[in-house]
Amino acid sequence: MCVAAPGKVIEINGSTAVIDFGGNKINANKGIVDVKIGDYALVHAGLIIQVIPEDEAKNMIDIFNELGELS
Repeated sequence: MCVAAPGKVIEINGSTAVIDFGGNKINANKGIVDVKIGDYALVHAGLIIQVIPEDEAKNMIDIFNELGELS
């Protein structure tokens, strides 16, 4: 199963965005998704696939954190 993870866009460099996943920062390709600094985005395999509302992103992050506590 593949899961896209939500993160916050903190920097944009051309076609690449720096995404912050709770302190872990990665570069992700923007592809055709229009993102801005401060947006929350779903990232899968290094590609931004969708911009999502902040409340939805934070809810997903909380769920991922709860799942991590179970392991």
